[in-house]
Amino acid sequence: MALAAALAILAGCVSVKMPAPAPSAGNAEKLRTAKLVPSQMGSFKLAAGKPADMDTSLSGLRGSSVSPAGGSFAGQLRDEIAAELGAAGLLDAKSRFVVEGQLTDSMVDAGMSVGKGRLAARVQVRRDGQTLFDKEVVAEATWESSFVGAIAIPTAINQYGALYKTLAGKLFDDADFRRALAAPGS
Repeated sequence: MALAAALAILAGCVSVKMPAPAPSAGNAEKLRTAKLVPSQMGSFKLAAGKPADMDTSLSGLRGSSVSPAGGSFAGQLRDEIAAELGAAGLLDAKSRFVVEGQLTDSMVDAGMSVGKGRLAARVQVRRDGQTLFDKEVVAEATWESSFVGAIAIPTAINQYGALYKTLAGKLFDDADFRRALAAPGS
């Protein structure tokens, strides 16, 4: 993805589609050792009161753009969490436990010297309609950027994409999330 974006940037503005989420070895291992019960994925949507375009487009890329694989950044996050849970054998469409959420922030800035990105979501775990976990999880990154767009923009796109795995990892590390999905006897 980065090479294609870099080549397109040399020719002008670029529009890049994020790849479909794939599990990471680190998050899958983290989940396997956590002794959690399987859960199903509920809806992930834009949080109430947020601008509708926050779920479908990013500014801060100097005229270039990134779009989510399925048309929604909230859906991209849902698919990321589902991919991680699935790789650890913890995804079950018939589970009484449901993981759902609302996208509360999504931004990237390919700054002239420092780039920054932020992804945040309020995530809930429910069992039989009862809320067991409800917390905002935030992933942020800063990196050295460049005045040269052909360097700064692909870096910003890659850094933003990595925030999805970072946010999922922070969710899986959260002690309250683990308690909500703890297997009996663990």
